[in-house]
Amino acid sequence: MTTPSPIEAYLLPGKRAHLVGIGGVSMSPLAEVLQQMGLAVTGSDMSESRAVRHLRELGIPVAIGHNAENLGGCDFVIRTAAAPDSNPEIAGAITRGIPVYERADGWGAIMRRYPNALCVAGTHGKTTTTSMCTHIFLAARRDPTVMIGGTLPILHAGYRVGQGDTVIAESCEYRDSFLHFSPTVAVILNVEADHLDYFHNLANIQRSFRRFAELVPQTGRVIVNADNASAMTTVAGLDRPMFTFGLNASADCTAADLRWSHGRPEFDILIRGERYAHVALQVYGEHNVLNALAAASAAYALGVEGADVETGLSGFTGAERRFQYKGTFHGAEVCDDYAHHPDEIHALLSAARQLDCKRIVVAFQPHTYSRTANLFDRFVEELKQADVVVLAEIYAAREQNTLGISSADLARNIPGSVYCSTLDETARKLREIVRPGDLVLTVGAGDIYRVGEALVSQSETV
Repeated sequence: MTTPSPIEAYLLPGKRAHLVGIGGVSMSPLAEVLQQMGLAVTGSDMSESRAVRHLRELGIPVAIGHNAENLGGCDFVIRTAAAPDSNPEIAGAITRGIPVYERADGWGAIMRRYPNALCVAGTHGKTTTTSMCTHIFLAARRDPTVMIGGTLPILHAGYRVGQGDTVIAESCEYRDSFLHFSPTVAVILNVEADHLDYFHNLANIQRSFRRFAELVPQTGRVIVNADNASAMTTVAGLDRPMFTFGLNASADCTAADLRWSHGRPEFDILIRGERYAHVALQVYGEHNVLNALAAASAAYALGVEGADVETGLSGFTGAERRFQYKGTFHGAEVCDDYAHHPDEIHALLSAARQLDCKRIVVAFQPHTYSRTANLFDRFVEELKQADVVVLAEIYAAREQNTLGISSADLARNIPGSVYCSTLDETARKLREIVRPGDLVLTVGAGDIYRVGEALVSQSETV
């Protein structure tokens, strides 16, 4: 459908906004920001969640289930990318002539209020890098506004509303959401095959990321990972100021004297050969060295001093669900991670291998049927690197299982792995196999984290 006017016309105190899919990782902070701007906010979601309960505590009414009656007397609707025109509330709004906007329209309009819009994009690593940027800009006392697709402990939330001149936003490529944004600095961490239910192939993904980079004005900066061949192909010949980062020595921003302590890296950050900062990270893995270089590059582009980069990164202990320590179970450490793409699983297991554990036990819940089918062989390849694999059933998210695929199919291709049809069964199996000295990783973008929490709390049910 077409809307009669830009969303800015509705982002005014007293206007009534209804958010469809309000419990989502970027929808719930948007709801809070709109409320703080003086709008009356309501919403709906398919299920109860911590985010939904939190919004209710803030006085935002949230209905469970989608029904046109939930629209009430709203002036406009903002929907998650997963809500199609056939959704009862979207269809009801169209029938009544109520304007419907995408989630990214809302964030894009908020972003245009700031002189500096730092947008972090990539197939993976977005949440961590956006969180690192947030730590740096807080250390620099830049008082940023922030939108992250996950909870950051220093914020106790996935967002903050600041009074400074900078907005920092995690920028998702799914359904081209980030093309609604207005970056003055665009970070491209990597460009890989994902969301193939929408993009169909890597070439389409590269075209989308290039369009994202082209949103940057000539006075801005595109920051790209020199170590990622697909990302460099994406921006080849781009008529915008470019800045590269990577472990490749030819990058504008790179690491020197890299050394490791119990899986955590320490290194100098060099900008065109000159030392900019020295950092000792509190997070694991080479992938986080690259994330830190990306964050430092963005900070440099926006005039942040190296000392603030050092302070900001030294205090970063990770975002929620990114190698997050949950506790212990029978002498084994239990951690949780959001990894749901083969490259993310590779990075996670590579980091885990650097730790002192007897076995790596992975409980993996694939996210969406289409991703599992499209990247099936890659998932098998990466999961084989764990010592023990327990596979929970696929988390459907926005999809129906029209492909007839199951985690049982993965289990048949991973020697020694176990398939569990429910989360309760997954937890029971882990209780049977976990030994003292193991590292237990609950992995996936769905609700697999509940299994680890059940283990740590000694609960019999998830």
